[in-house]
Amino acid sequence: MKNVWEKWTGISLVKRIVVGLVIGVILALVAPGASGIGVFGDVFVGALKGIAPLLVFFLVISALCNAGKSHGGVIRTVIILYMFSTVLAAVIAVFASMVFPVEMVLVDAASDASAAPGGIVEVLSTLLMNVVKNPVDSLMNANYVGILSWAVLLGVAFRSAGETTKKTLGDISGAISRVVVVIINFAPFGVLGLVYTSVTANGLEAFRDYGKLLILLVGCMLFIYFVTNPILVYWCIRKNPYPLIFKCLKQSAITAFFTRSSAANIPVNMEICEEMGLDKDTYSVTIPLGATINMDGAAITITVMTMATAYTLGINVDIPTAIVLSLLAALSACGASGVAGGSLLLIPLACSLFGIPDSVSMQVVAVGFIIGVIQDSVETALNSSSDLLLSASAEFRQWRLEGKEIKY
Repeated sequence: MKNVWEKWTGISLVKRIVVGLVIGVILALVAPGASGIGVFGDVFVGALKGIAPLLVFFLVISALCNAGKSHGGVIRTVIILYMFSTVLAAVIAVFASMVFPVEMVLVDAASDASAAPGGIVEVLSTLLMNVVKNPVDSLMNANYVGILSWAVLLGVAFRSAGETTKKTLGDISGAISRVVVVIINFAPFGVLGLVYTSVTANGLEAFRDYGKLLILLVGCMLFIYFVTNPILVYWCIRKNPYPLIFKCLKQSAITAFFTRSSAANIPVNMEICEEMGLDKDTYSVTIPLGATINMDGAAITITVMTMATAYTLGINVDIPTAIVLSLLAALSACGASGVAGGSLLLIPLACSLFGIPDSVSMQVVAVGFIIGVIQDSVETALNSSSDLLLSASAEFRQWRLEGKEIKY
């Protein structure tokens, strides 16, 4: 049994998902009446729905209680760049979604949706009430806003706890993350069932909407990397930013695209920092930190998928609500690090802002896995290469202020 599992996990997840997707389409066209096939998709969504609340809760607690204290002007600049770029990515994703609205194919979405909020006052009222919901009740009912708020409070409180307690919380978080990895390894079967159900019910035109959604997601990510990131880099170094942009693209983004893991790309980024002559005491902090809080791609994914869900359900998104969504997406994205499919699993948190039930939002997560073959690779490439780009830019800014020559 162990050998079978090792052989299964030894095959690239991307290849397995593609095979599952193709088989799902073929089965839908050849045997549209075999309703039992769709159960695979239901079970996969159910498993994600069950583990996601625990994942968010313990991941945030562990991250906050074990976080080290930052020091130095360069590190402070890097943190500001990380947070600003993540918020900016969410804002751009919101307005791109408004200009190019995309709808998705969801099963019984209209009947599951609760009443749409009337405006920003109702949204904020609902948000505040969810913040103070009982933590156990929040976990049981997948109230992600309440889960996040209690996790933050407990994470800060546990910073004064003993190392044994912190290690225990880290071990729990790690164990849940490993469970998520096991579930994700069954994604090909889930995608097979979901694609089968979707194609059987709606035909091949369902992929047209997925294509539009993917173009919007990737387009936003490319805009961040080639338009807004260069502006931030120029602010730091006061010279043409594109040589540094393309250096990070070539040496970091391409590797991250294929590994699909910001954590796995940390050694690559640190080696490039060493080649550029950066201060090891600085980049040894900022690169791992970036893999945690610099999540432009995740913010874009959470925002675009949530906006698409709102449009699908006929929910009107006004500007004030969109701003709240941007901030919530940026905050949520910081909790998506180090977890397979992390940004997708945090979509329900953003969807809850609009009163969208968990039964609908987890369908959106499943759609994310269908397009994740490309989306997740591009997202990881943006996230990880931006860690390197902004870390280097912040230190080059310090060099410029000190009158040193900037070489890379």
